[in-house]
Amino acid sequence: MKEKTHPKYVDAEIRCACGNVIKTRSTKPVIIVGICNACHPFYTGQQKFVDTAGRVDKFQQRMVKTKAAQAEAATRKKKH
Repeated sequence: MKEKTHPKYVDAEIRCACGNVIKTRSTKPVIIVGICNACHPFYTGQQKFVDTAGRVDKFQQRMVKTKAAQAEAATRKKKH
């Protein structure tokens, strides 16, 4: 086996922007992240739910209007 082919595996700190520090081991001594389990909305329970039902209703209303306009245009075309 060749020597010195593997990187050093050292104690490391993962530092989050919120100030949370997690101790682990890595090839880098310090890892800086923007978000962690202490500040992520999914893990903190502050997750915002998107009103998809409202979006679907609005889309269906637009589709009805579009189909009505297309049908009206088709009847006008047939009359001419």
